[in-house]
Amino acid sequence: MNGNRTRVAVVGTGDWWGFHHARVFSGREDAELCAVVGRTEKRTVERARRFGVRPYLDVEEMIARERPDLISVCLPNEDHFATTRLLVEAGIPLLVEKPLVFSLEEADVLIAEAEARRLFFAINFNHRYARPVRLAAAAIERGELGRLVFATWRFGGEAGTSRHPHANLIETQCHGFDMVEHLCGPIASVTAQMTGGPPYTTMAIAVRFASGAVGTLLGTYDSSYAYPGTHLLEINGTGGRILVEDTVRRYTYTPAGDETSRVWQAGYFNDADRGFHATFDRHVDEVLAALRAGDPPPVHARAGRRALALAHAVIRSYESGKRVDTAPGESLSAGSLDTPSSRARTTSPATHDDPSGAVT
Repeated sequence: MNGNRTRVAVVGTGDWWGFHHARVFSGREDAELCAVVGRTEKRTVERARRFGVRPYLDVEEMIARERPDLISVCLPNEDHFATTRLLVEAGIPLLVEKPLVFSLEEADVLIAEAEARRLFFAINFNHRYARPVRLAAAAIERGELGRLVFATWRFGGEAGTSRHPHANLIETQCHGFDMVEHLCGPIASVTAQMTGGPPYTTMAIAVRFASGAVGTLLGTYDSSYAYPGTHLLEINGTGGRILVEDTVRRYTYTPAGDETSRVWQAGYFNDADRGFHATFDRHVDEVLAALRAGDPPPVHARAGRRALALAHAVIRSYESGKRVDTAPGESLSAGSLDTPSSRARTTSPATHDDPSGAVT
């Protein structure tokens, strides 16, 4: 590190997260954006010029010349594995975009290689850092909802560019899997329905949590992000209900039996909490603090592996017409997902046991 500043290189020059990764690290007093790596010369040079850094078309050349303290990876969704593995093997701390990868076998390779090197390996589940979500987590921690009974997640808009038949499930609804487990604890089983396909662009998923609560996730690429109410998260407990609207727009807590609600929404000057992309800024606050302190990342890449495992369990449920166990550490290994016996495996009768190993 250069004094109190962390040298960061961004791999990826996309208009969406590629731009915002460069924006965030170039604008911080505690970080220095030292390089941008892309695949096409014109685009990479333009991005690097915009932020006043050096452009590279070769990751290994960039590492040798720049010696970054952290590499932030935001490649197209289906192109994550090869470059991420190269960077893991280089032993440089990483912050990667979701999804981790599309294949559980590839996820296990990355996790194992990183753990063998005791590598700082973070993933950007930035929805956790929205102000309404943090308020929800705090209310649940204080016990304001009582015993959790059910949770509902709905999210979707236009399709992206990925060609995978389950792209929506893996690259977008990973936020839903991560969010409901983050707030409600581990999912113990899933049952799925999907439309058409392939590609399968809309799905409805019923879940049972290890706590005994139940829930639903509705994800779609047959909608529009222009619609009001693109995203809704509802969590009900015996003591009250929480609503999170459009991730950053509004938080509402209503005690059971009370017609008066407590509402948060960003005020006139509060652009930071109003803006969706600022959730990444807040995540980076914690990523850099953890990296400097030698602590584990605030959201480890294992959370990306867990979301992927849940997505593959949903695929198994849809293909078999069966309910599928998803308790952490049980029946979710990469190998088990491809065997006929595991495809047909269904859950045992519901219990209220809380399995260990929940994702952070």
